[in-house]
Amino acid sequence: MNLHSFKRGVHPPDGKAYSNSQPIKVVMPPEGAELVFPLSQHIGAPAAALVKKGDEVLVGQKIAEAGGFVSSPIFASVSGTVKAVEPRLTIGGGKVNSIVIVNDGKYSEIEGLGKQTDYKSLSKEQIIEKVKEAGIVGLGGAGFPTHVKLNPPPDNKIDSIIINAAECEPYLTTDHRLLLEKTDRIIKGLEIIMSLHPGSKGYVAIEENKPDAIEAVTKAAASNSNIEVIVLKCKYPQGSEKHLIYAVTKREVPSGALPAAVGCIVDNVNTVLAIERAVVKGRPLMHCVVTVSGDAVKNPGNYQVRLGTDLGWLLDEIGGFSEEPGKLIAGGPMMGTALFDTHVPFQKTTSGILAFTKKTAEIPPASACIRCGKCVDVCPMGLQPVEIVGDLNKKDYAAFIKHNGLDCIECGSCSYTCPAKRHLAQTLRVGKREAIAFSRKK
Repeated sequence: MNLHSFKRGVHPPDGKAYSNSQPIKVVMPPEGAELVFPLSQHIGAPAAALVKKGDEVLVGQKIAEAGGFVSSPIFASVSGTVKAVEPRLTIGGGKVNSIVIVNDGKYSEIEGLGKQTDYKSLSKEQIIEKVKEAGIVGLGGAGFPTHVKLNPPPDNKIDSIIINAAECEPYLTTDHRLLLEKTDRIIKGLEIIMSLHPGSKGYVAIEENKPDAIEAVTKAAASNSNIEVIVLKCKYPQGSEKHLIYAVTKREVPSGALPAAVGCIVDNVNTVLAIERAVVKGRPLMHCVVTVSGDAVKNPGNYQVRLGTDLGWLLDEIGGFSEEPGKLIAGGPMMGTALFDTHVPFQKTTSGILAFTKKTAEIPPASACIRCGKCVDVCPMGLQPVEIVGDLNKKDYAAFIKHNGLDCIECGSCSYTCPAKRHLAQTLRVGKREAIAFSRKK
C-alpha cells in the first residue's frame, strides 16, 4: 500500500486504544443546568448577543449574531431562560462575554427546525448562506468560519476538496468513530462542498491506524468516481493543513498563504458532518462529539455533547476519574490547553478532554540546551526552533520574524523530541503573539 506523508515530524504513542472502540454516546444536560455560550468561539470578531436577561429561548434559536464577515452566529442548544449576559471563564483561561441559559429540561424547538432539503436544488450562494447561518466553524482546529473557507476569492481556482480525517493527535478518536457511524452522511457532506466547485475532486485522507474506517469510507464512496480515499502514514502533525495538502497533492502552500492559494479546501470530519446537517437537515451547530480519555478517566469514550455544557458536570456524568489526575487538557496532548478549572463550557472547537495520572503527567525539569539539533530534524515547517527560541528569549522580534518564526504551527514536535525537555513550544506560542504585536506596532 502506498502511504502518503510529509517531511520530518514525530511519532508519539497514539493512546487511541482507550476510546477508539467506544461508540458515540449522547449526553444531555439536566433540567436546571446552566449552559454557557461564549460569544467568541471562533477566529474573527465576537458574535453579538441577541438576547438579554429574562428572555425565554428555544432549541435552535439564534442567540448571537455574527459580528462581521469573519465571524459566526451562535444558537441555543437547550430551551430555557437567559440568566445573564456576562463574562465567564472559558477553556483558554480568560473570561469571555457569554450568554448563560438555565435549561428547562423540555428541549422545545423553534418552529421549522429540521426542515429537510435536497442540496441539489440549491444554488452555490444558498448553500454557503445555509452554512453561514448554521454557525459552522472549523471544528478540528482554531475555529475559522467555514462559509469564508468555502467561498475563496475568484482568482483561487479550487480543484481539490480534502476531508482531514488524519486525527494525528494522540488519544483523540472522534473522527474515527464518526467515519464508522456517520459514513454516508460524511460522504454527502463532501459532495455538497464539491458541488460548490464544479470539476473538483474529493479526497478523504485517513491515517493507516484506522483500517476499519478506511474500509467503510472506501465502500461508501465507491459510487462516486471523483472521490478517492488516501491512506496516510501515521505521523504527527499529519493533520496540519499544509502538511496534509502536501501528503495528498504534493503541493506546497507558500508562507503566509491559505490552502486556497494552491487550489485546495481542507475541512475536518466533524465540520463536514455539520455542513451536511445544516444544508440537508436544516439544523444549526448545537452539538459536537468529544473524546474523553486518558489513564485517569474511569470511562474513556466518545460523547455527543450540547454546546454550552459544563465540562466538570460532563466528567462527573460519565463516571469521573479512576484516580486524582495530575494534569487535565482540553484538546490533544500535543497542542491542547491545560485546564486549571473544569467548570468551563464545552464550545465549538472542543475536540477532547484528557486526564492523566500524576505518574503519567510527570515531566522531568528542563535543563540547558545541548545543541543536538533534534528539534531542527523534526520541525515539520523546516524551521530551526533552537535559533528562533533564542531570538524570543532575547526579545529580538525582528530576528525572530527574519528567521521565519511566524511560520511555526505550534505543533509541539520540538518540545516532544528535546532530550533537555526545554519548553520550546510554550515559548514559541507566547512569543509568536508578542512578535505579531511588535510587527503591528512597527
